[in-house]
Amino acid sequence: MTVQLPSLNPPRLLLRSFQVNDASRVAFLAGDFDIARMTSTIPHPYEEAMAVQWIQGHRSQYLSNTAIHFAILLRESDLLIGAIGLELDVQNQNAELGYWIGKPYWNQGYATEAAQAVLEYGFRKMGLHRVQARHFTKNPASGRVMQKIGMTYEGTLRQSIYRFGCFEDAALYSILCDEFRL
Repeated sequence: MTVQLPSLNPPRLLLRSFQVNDASRVAFLAGDFDIARMTSTIPHPYEEAMAVQWIQGHRSQYLSNTAIHFAILLRESDLLIGAIGLELDVQNQNAELGYWIGKPYWNQGYATEAAQAVLEYGFRKMGLHRVQARHFTKNPASGRVMQKIGMTYEGTLRQSIYRFGCFEDAALYSILCDEFRL
């Protein structure tokens, strides 16, 4: 039986499942150290084989209700510019939102647009109660995305993530289903 993974259609973007042939583009964009240093999990250097392995794990994560991942594409050109997804805690109806946008596409509202669409999907289609997200405090642009989509700042997890030789502070935001609005 074939399971159709969802696609989302915000105004300027297409959010769809990753395909193995996206791996070279993922490795190119996420391989930029400025992307890796602002995330808690993207390795550096980031090889194409790592991207293939990451993409190949998405289907089983979706089927086991542990995560859902979307490639972020520009609608006009079908060009992959980033990734967004939810790590799921089904028992508690919670998820953690994570995203990255390739450096040439920063500061154009794409992360906010994609995050809004994913929140709507999580609350309306998946029945989530709460979605949280974290960003390194040295990346305030990511915090602005969280604020724009209606998330509330809950606090800072001091020196909670060890990354590239130093401990990073992570600001924690969340939104509840009844707080979400389009």
